[in-house]
Amino acid sequence: MFKTASVFSDNMVLQREKNVRVFGTGDNGTITVSINGNTAKGEIRDGKWMVVLPAMKACDNLEMTVSDGETTKTFYNVSIGEVWLAGGQSNMELELQNAKDGEMYLDELNSSMPVRFYYTNKAKTVEMAEEMEKHAGWGVCDKNGSRAWSAVGYHFAVKLAKELGVTVGIIGCNWGGTSASAWVSKETLARDTELNSYLLEYAEKTAGKTGEELIAEYKDYEKREAEFEEKKNKCYAENPNISWDEVQAICGVCEWPGPMAPNNPFRPTGLYETMISRVCPYTMKGFLYYQGESDDHKPKMYYKLLSSLIENWRNDWMDDEMFFEIVQLPMFTYKDAPDYKHWCKIREAQMKAYKTVKNTGIAVISDCGEFDNIHPVDKKPVGERLALQALDNAYGKDVEAFGPVYKNVYFDGNKAVLTFDHAQQGFEVRGELIGFEMAGEDKNFVSAKAEIAGEKIVVTSEIEKPLYVRYDFCNWIVPSLFGKSTGIPLAPFRTSTDDEWV
Repeated sequence: MFKTASVFSDNMVLQREKNVRVFGTGDNGTITVSINGNTAKGEIRDGKWMVVLPAMKACDNLEMTVSDGETTKTFYNVSIGEVWLAGGQSNMELELQNAKDGEMYLDELNSSMPVRFYYTNKAKTVEMAEEMEKHAGWGVCDKNGSRAWSAVGYHFAVKLAKELGVTVGIIGCNWGGTSASAWVSKETLARDTELNSYLLEYAEKTAGKTGEELIAEYKDYEKREAEFEEKKNKCYAENPNISWDEVQAICGVCEWPGPMAPNNPFRPTGLYETMISRVCPYTMKGFLYYQGESDDHKPKMYYKLLSSLIENWRNDWMDDEMFFEIVQLPMFTYKDAPDYKHWCKIREAQMKAYKTVKNTGIAVISDCGEFDNIHPVDKKPVGERLALQALDNAYGKDVEAFGPVYKNVYFDGNKAVLTFDHAQQGFEVRGELIGFEMAGEDKNFVSAKAEIAGEKIVVTSEIEKPLYVRYDFCNWIVPSLFGKSTGIPLAPFRTSTDDEWV
């Protein structure tokens, strides 16, 4: 008897023009897989099997059979096209039904649209994943069935399908509020002194208790959390403008994310085990990743964490050149919160990863944030800018995928002259040109005046001998500079990345 991994189902999309891995579990024997005139075989070893099909061109309405010689499974309505995994936390998770104009897009859906979606079950343990996968499968576009799809993933897929003329499949693999440390292997964290701090913190929080005790503690917390959520929702229903402190005064202190335990999904490496590993190594073109909010308490470490995650996933997918498209965090702050300047450091780390790790892209969305709302609802520009990045670096299309990106600076007396990549068409100013600051040797920044000079920007201030310049280097500001031809904002930057000062 054999099983295919749950990510293989009716309506699935297989990656075109790459060898396709089909895999699962079984007792013993030979597995034969056939599709579109191609047949391949593989042996079951140690309870697992994998069959590798030859690369195929895009095609729709296919059937795929998997057989051990006694039992045959047939999958229907299979497409060969483009496959991407949409990973991250709540802003990748945000569902189409809750996004801006979501109901309008849902009303337009029909099963003939060339977009498919596989929802990786949000499982706290491997046992839960195995049980939930009994009901998992790929979905086609449908007003009711597509409501919980990632809005970012949907808009990415729609644009990509239109531009490439093939069916696009999205594997949603995300969970709100999660650190990137939850999405990597234990070995990835343990091999680095800094990243190992995530494991050490977990060990410290769980010390002296058995696994059974920890699991029981977390289950008790879940009951309290459910009661808290009910009270909290009632508070917001009665007074939408109520403050968080007032909510906690009424409902009690929020305990989220709960005590660390083997069944707490926010534990280090947890979702790597229960979600990522469940769909790996399904053959794909690449990854989309919208995350970083939950690592803002360790912004200096984020570049290493993100670049290690990219390496980890590529190794697991057995392809060290897989494309990885990063969403740079938008502008955000809570009402009345001080500017900790930690989100700007996360953005900086994301840009550094783009610039230093091969086959990566970055969608700059600083204009897509919402004041006092960590979950901005307009996800169409996010998905479409990710699609532009993919078209540019993964498919080699002649598209304009960027707004201006800082390149270099030179100082001329009291002036700073900034140069940029992707600024050949110039800049567009929206509203008042703001966001620039300068500092001298004392590193005390003051507001600066900026003037556009073709592809360059000249910055001046009261400082006679400036040494440093930065733009939109804060948690929240309304961006004022955009690429004239693309409408994509100038990416936030600072000319020195000395983390000891901001």
